[in-house]
Amino acid sequence: MLFFSGFSLLNEEYLLEDFLNTSSYSICGFSYGAIKAFKEAKKKLASGQRVDTLQLLSPAFFQSKDEKFKRLQKRAYSKNKIIYLKKFLNSCFEPYEKKIVQNRVSSIEELDELLFYTWNLDELKELEEQGVKIEVYLGGKDSIVDALSVKDFFLEIATVTYIKDANHFLQIS
Repeated sequence: MLFFSGFSLLNEEYLLEDFLNTSSYSICGFSYGAIKAFKEAKKKLASGQRVDTLQLLSPAFFQSKDEKFKRLQKRAYSKNKIIYLKKFLNSCFEPYEKKIVQNRVSSIEELDELLFYTWNLDELKELEEQGVKIEVYLGGKDSIVDALSVKDFFLEIATVTYIKDANHFLQIS
C-alpha cells in the first residue's frame, strides 16, 4: 500500500487503519493526500504499473466553496501558520477528542493546491475504465469538507462509504 498524508500531517494512517487496503497494489490518500493519491494512480497506470484500488479517505474537496472562503483560509494561514494549523487540526477531530498526530512542514503552495484543486470526473472514470476500484470514505460530522457534496460528486464512479457520526478522521469517538 502506498499512503499519502493529509495537509501538514505525517504518519496519521494509524487513525485510519480500519479502512485501509494494505495490498501492494492499493494507493490511499487522506484529505489533501487524496489528491496526491489520485495523481499517483494516474502516473502509475500511465507507466504500465498495476493499481487495483484507489482509496480516498475524507478527500479534500473545496470546489463547492466560494473564492472568498479560499482567500480567507490563505490569509489566515499566511498571518499565523501555527494558529491556523492548530485550529485546522482541532476541526479535523471535532466533535470528538483530539488524538495524537505528527506534523510536517507545510507550505502556502500546498494549501493553495488543496483549496483550489478541482476533481475531474472524466479522469476518475478513466481510472475506473482501466480496472481501478475507487473507494471514498466520508464522515457525516466532518468539519473540514461538506461530506454530502463529496458524496454526490463521487457516487457516480466510486463506492462511497458514508459514516454518519464520523469526523474528518473517520473517528466516531
